[in-house]
Amino acid sequence: MKRLVLLLLLAGLMDGCQQKSAEIPVVKIRTKFGIIRIQLYDETPVHKANFLKLIDEGKLDSLLFHRTIQGFMIQGGDPDSKYAKPGQALGDGDVGYTLPAEFNEHLFHKRGALGAARDDNPEKCSSGIQFYLVQGRRVTEEELRTDMHKLREGIASLKTMPGYDSVEIKLIDARKKLGYDQYRTMLMGLKPVVEKALNTSLSRDVSQDKVDAYTRYGGTPHLDNDYTVFGQVLEGMDVVDAIAAQPTDSLDRPLTDIRFFTEIELMDSTEIDQMFGDQWHKEKK
Repeated sequence: MKRLVLLLLLAGLMDGCQQKSAEIPVVKIRTKFGIIRIQLYDETPVHKANFLKLIDEGKLDSLLFHRTIQGFMIQGGDPDSKYAKPGQALGDGDVGYTLPAEFNEHLFHKRGALGAARDDNPEKCSSGIQFYLVQGRRVTEEELRTDMHKLREGIASLKTMPGYDSVEIKLIDARKKLGYDQYRTMLMGLKPVVEKALNTSLSRDVSQDKVDAYTRYGGTPHLDNDYTVFGQVLEGMDVVDAIAAQPTDSLDRPLTDIRFFTEIELMDSTEIDQMFGDQWHKEKK
């Protein structure tokens, strides 16, 4: 009898532990365009803990998506945006600390990625609060196998060479007037020019996982290993698309404020399976 009672107690304790360990925090972002739900990665513990702390403290409520670029990403989290006036330049606000970069080869900037914004610091430390969601676009395998950082550096160095001094200016002008897609097309068109002028190769190795994800779903691969990815959209990419499509000013700030509010939903794996199905299984690997 005692053995039976003990076994029942152990079973109850194990069941309780399993139930507790199965609770997964899902971030819910509410906007006037709808709801976005995001999983946070265990592989980036510092960023995950910080984001959950900010939400718990209410610091990610009533802020704006203050920078949006169609075909690229939407960015929010500047504390100064809470009471920003129309047309006010945003993007420099923060919380007084940064986070160490947490790069992971398996976490990259595919469509729906949650990334941490940062300034141009050499350690690539992340902002303590500003973040972005990747909208992106489908990428060709040629683009993926091109070192975009070296390509942009090469284009910048061309301005000191006779006959190439206006190349970078034209590229920047195309970004402003023609949009991100046309800018990327022009950028890739300059690859053979840079390789020939500088007598260098801009090719690089890329994993098959990245090739499959970027060519099938899209993303912004040129941000990989420069900005920390710490989560992935599970639901609401139509909302991200709607926000990215809004008219903006010259600083990429939406002409009409897009405010958001955040909360944490605790779900077990069964609930997530029911709500997100194959998407959850694919992203948690």
